[in-house]
Order: sequence, then structure tokens, then C-alpha cells
Amino acid sequence: VNLLPGDKPADVYTGVADMVRKRVAADAEGLTGKSPKEVEYARTLLPHVDRKLVKQTVMTSVYGVTFVGARQQIQNRLKERGAIPDESLRYMVACYGARSTLQGLNDMFGNARQVMEWLAETANIVAATGDTVRWRTPLGLPVVQPYQKRGKKTVRTLMQNFIITYDDGEHPSVKQKQKSAFPPNYIHSLDSTHMMKTAIDCHAVGLSFAGVHDSFWTHAGTTPEMNRILREKFIEVHDAPLLDMLKEGLEKDYPNLKGGFADPPSLGTLDLQRVVDSAYFFS
Repeated sequence: VNLLPGDKPADVYTGVADMVRKRVAADAEGLTGKSPKEVEYARTLLPHVDRKLVKQTVMTSVYGVTFVGARQQIQNRLKERGAIPDESLRYMVACYGARSTLQGLNDMFGNARQVMEWLAETANIVAATGDTVRWRTPLGLPVVQPYQKRGKKTVRTLMQNFIITYDDGEHPSVKQKQKSAFPPNYIHSLDSTHMMKTAIDCHAVGLSFAGVHDSFWTHAGTTPEMNRILREKFIEVHDAPLLDMLKEGLEKDYPNLKGGFADPPSLGTLDLQRVVDSAYFFS
């Protein structure tokens, strides 16, 4: 969102809501071959499709939200606004809404979903061996996902027994957690690389810099200069063949799995240099 120049800030939540609304409207008119029940659900949901309804599902999609999670989120939003008093009908409408929203996400962010699925499957291959997923950022910083099963020890006393759980790094990894956490953790590691490169260049030219994740701060008078630097550093980070580099690093760290990782998805057509002219990339 906002990587390309635009007259006003783009809003991913509104964009998904608009796509879902069109899909639901078509279903409600019986134009898509849906069953009579689904047509009823579409007609019931249509007045309630807005930015707020889909926001949480869109936000958590990068963390691998499941259909059950999406259904619960939409059901909660409908309940909060007092829509659809019949609980049974509200549940079924929420199921329909979750399917429509997840499909809308797939349609709008197909390439991103491919990358996410590749990252998840890559982590799954590592976790299947009982190992943890680890990689290096473009700066060379090692990152290790710590999700492992915990050890248990029973402490017997005169009164009762206590079971103490502990981490010692000796137990197998939690496969599902390693898989679901890798896509967002890997992206966050790239965000941290962008922030560090920006901070280093700001320091080199005498700019004050502070930041938290993706929020960068400097004095008002040096904001234009920081805006230039952070755009240049973003292009520098993402102009590299990051997924190819990741695969190569994983094959070095897990030599027994060499040849077992699929090739990453092919690149899209985005011209990264246009980020320089995007006023709302950071604003």
C-alpha cells in the first residue's frame, strides 16, 4: 500500500471492503450461481459490509488467520453493532462473510499470498526435522524462532506435587508455530533491516533519528531529508533477490535439507524506483 505515487493515501482496508462488497452484491442478486441459502446470507450481510467489518481479518491475514478465526472476527463485529439478532443466522452469515473476505484477499494479493505460502512451506520442511527455523537478515543478523516444546519436571512435596515447565533448548520445535510464525517474522526482520539502514545513514549525515518498528521520527526541520533516506534504503533492501538469498542461506544452515526447498515465487513487475516519488509511502 502506498508504494506507488498517488494523489491521496491508499487504504488497504477500504480497498478490500470495496471488493468484498461487490462480490456480496453479485451473490445477493443471484448472478454467481450461489445456492438459495447463500443468496439469503449475501442479502443479509450486504448492508453491513464496510471497512470496520473486514479490518481485523485483513490485518491478521499476514499472520496466517484461519477460516475459523476470520469467521469469529466477523461474527464479533456483527454482534457489536447489534446486527442480525438471530444468533444462528448471524453465525451462518459470518461463515459466508469470512469466505468472501478471504477470497477477496486472495484475489487482491495473489502474489503476496504465494510468497507467504512459500515461506510457510519452507518453515514446515525445517520444523518437520524437529529443528527450529533460523535465518540471517540482509545485515547478517542471525534470527532464531524460539518455539520449542517445553520440558516438564514434577516436584514432590509433603503437601502436594507441582509440575514445573521450563525451556532448555533441547526439546523438538513446535511444528505448527514454526510454520505459521515464519512469514510475519521474516517480513519483520526485513523491516528491521530497513530501519537500521535508515538510522545508520541518518547518523552519518547528522540527523537525529528515533523509531519503533515502522514509525520513524526526526525533527520537523530534517523530515524531508529523512524521507529521502528512508525511501532510498527501502529500495536498497528490496532490490536484492531476498527470497533467493534466503533459500541459499537455509541450504547452508540445513545441509541435510539441501535440494528439498522449492524455488521461491517469481518476481512481479513493480518498479521499486517509483517509491522515491510516493508521497504517502511514509507520511
